[in-house]
Amino acid sequence: MPYFPDIIDIRKAAEAIAKVASITPLTPSIRLSKRYGADIVLKREDLHRVRSYKIRGAFNKINSLTAAERKKGVVCASAGNHAQGVAFACNHLGIPGTIYMPSVTPKQKIEQTKMFGGDWINVVLEGDTFDDASDRAKQYALHTDKNYIHPFDDFKVIEGQATVGLELLDQVEKPIDYIFVAVGGGGLASGLIGVFDQLSPDTKIIGVEPLGAPSMKTSIEKGKNTELSAIDKFIDGAAVKKVGDLTFNICRHGLFDMVTVAEGKVCQTILELYNRDAIVVEPAGALTIAVLDAYAEEIKGKTVVCILSGSNNDITRTAEIKERALLYARLKHYFIVRFPQRPGALKQFVVEVLGPDDDITHFEYSKKSSRENAPAVVGIELKDPEDLQPLIERMKAGNFFGEYLNDKPDLFQYLI
Repeated sequence: MPYFPDIIDIRKAAEAIAKVASITPLTPSIRLSKRYGADIVLKREDLHRVRSYKIRGAFNKINSLTAAERKKGVVCASAGNHAQGVAFACNHLGIPGTIYMPSVTPKQKIEQTKMFGGDWINVVLEGDTFDDASDRAKQYALHTDKNYIHPFDDFKVIEGQATVGLELLDQVEKPIDYIFVAVGGGGLASGLIGVFDQLSPDTKIIGVEPLGAPSMKTSIEKGKNTELSAIDKFIDGAAVKKVGDLTFNICRHGLFDMVTVAEGKVCQTILELYNRDAIVVEPAGALTIAVLDAYAEEIKGKTVVCILSGSNNDITRTAEIKERALLYARLKHYFIVRFPQRPGALKQFVVEVLGPDDDITHFEYSKKSSRENAPAVVGIELKDPEDLQPLIERMKAGNFFGEYLNDKPDLFQYLI
């Protein structure tokens, strides 16, 4: 059997973390409870001062270092949230830190990390993924004899994340049937397993990953920790090529289920949480709400906890989030439209081809030759997905149809 965090060690971690982190609220969701016929409550880990649960594990690990280890300083790699937790801990404890972040990390997360760390930390941007940054950070730590603070595959980090579970059990008034938890490297899920295996073994813990980065799901299915060759980096807080060895062994034995959610579905959920509940979450933070449709039958009449893991969302990503949500809902479609080289062709397309509720949201056209027809890339937003086929038929009838791009990933990737 794998190592499971011990309750005594988790309680010690809770005492240490209490110095810097408040107990996050557990709030009922009237809207979601009504939709699914369940008692659904949200564990608001997005409300920490660093806006994610990562402060728990990072602080517990760094606080456990000896005086000699603290003097050497620490190194970590992170897509953002762990970095902020480490930065805060370094500043609070007066320990120098070097933080490696992928070069694609949203600017907001980089700036927040620098703010929390102050003069105690240095941020280095390296590589295109967390795994790239992690490799560089480990090399640097090895060459400089500094302490590497792993974001998830470390006993003390896992014990720190496990304190979420202790709080949950203190906050609920009745037994928890299901907990949904986002899985990136698996540290939070592993910590929850340690708590609930010992204190509430009937609770079912469901891990949720992005469809484009199913590293834990793949590893569990194969029976060994498996590195993915490529991942979709959009849900940056939960997109890793390989989970931890410790966390894999805990999760494979302790998770009730490990599931994935499409990135577009997550984007729909982000917008819905903001518009309906005034809750701002990052993509990873929305995973546990986005998955509920897949469990709608199982959770009826049950007590369900969804952990909102973080809210470090960059507002500059809003356009992409909306775009992905519309694409997933089959309301946004891209075409190559072939316009006849004659006056009035565009007007004919708008009047005779577009439906009354269709809207052109993207248009790229350039006349470069005297050919009969010239192509344009056109994005069209529909009111109903059922309007797509009639639109295509009208395009073909008017000899406008060139190609449908949504199902051509090699071309489509240049549009979003």
